Amino acid sequence: MDKLTKEQRKKNMQAVKSKGSKIETVLAKSLFSLGYRYRKNDKTVFGKPDLTFKKLKIAVFVDSEFWHGKDWETKKHDHKTNQDFWLAKIERNIERDREVNEKLLKDGWKVLRFWGKDIIKNSRTCTDTIIETINEAKRKNKY
Repeated sequence: MDKLTKEQRKKNMQAVKSKGSKIETVLAKSLFSLGYRYRKNDKTVFGKPDLTFKKLKIAVFVDSEFWHGKDWETKKHDHKTNQDFWLAKIERNIERDREVNEKLLKDGWKVLRFWGKDIIKNSRTCTDTIIETINEAKRKNKY
């Protein structure tokens, strides 16, 4: 049984953002403050990455644990209501993430994915990973 009423659940679900989430904003502001410029949710790049460095072909995705199925095999039975819907929904999200990764990699992009809690707990490590990838791409493009 759901702990929330239908109205409360509806309000919670309507508040979920597809872009401009807190975790995305934390990472973006961290990079911006260090002087890195990027495109947010660029529709011209397959999969609409949260952040793109188009010239360097780097796509950054910020994935929330719930919607993208972190530890899915152990947590998929945690859904108590509307289980068929949630299993199909989240498994499709996981599959779509795989498809996006494969397509971008095939097209020569470097794909970085970060879990939301990793960004919140240690945004500096995530930022450093992106910066290292940028520097590596710049070195490759130089020669």
